[in-house]
Amino acid sequence: MIAVICGAVLLAVIAAVLYLTGVIGSNREPEHTPRKTALTVGTDIVIGEVTEFFYTLSASTYPPHDQRYRFYRENGGTFFYQEQREGDHWPLREADVTVSGTRELTEAEWSAFFDLIRDGTVKKREEHLEDGDAGPWLYLYWKGDRSEWQEYSFPSRKALSAFEDFCAALAERD
Repeated sequence: MIAVICGAVLLAVIAAVLYLTGVIGSNREPEHTPRKTALTVGTDIVIGEVTEFFYTLSASTYPPHDQRYRFYRENGGTFFYQEQREGDHWPLREADVTVSGTRELTEAEWSAFFDLIRDGTVKKREEHLEDGDAGPWLYLYWKGDRSEWQEYSFPSRKALSAFEDFCAALAERD
C-alpha cells in the first residue's frame, strides 16, 4: 500500500513539474515554433527587442521614385534615417539621392515609433516574385529573430498611413 501511495505522489510531482515548465497543459504555444505562422509586435516582440525596422517604397512608374525609412539602435541610441531617390531612369541609383539624413530619436519618439508598429505581425521571410509591386516592403529585425522572422505587416491600412505620416514629419525635422 505504501508503494502505491509513493508511486501516486511521484507521478503527481512529475505531472506538476511538466505542467509548470509548459511541457503539458499549456495553451500558449512556445515562441518560434514551426506551427506558429506570425508573431505579434507588442506581444511576442517587445520594444526592447527591436533593433531595426525598414520601410522601402520603390516605384518604377514615370517618374520613378524610392522612399526609404529606417529606424535602428546603435551604440545605445535610437535613430531615424530617411532617403529619397528621384530621376528619369530605372533603376534609381545612389547618384539619384535627392534627400537623405539621419537624426537621433528621443525616448518619446522611439516609443511613438513602436506604438505605430504595435499589433503588426512578423512572419518568416518569403521569396516574392511579383512583378511591378512598389511595396512598401517592410522588415523588422529584433533580438532572437535568428534571421527568420522579419517580414512585417501593419495591422491595417490606417496604421500604415499613420506610420507614413509620422516618418514624413520626422523627415521634415531632419
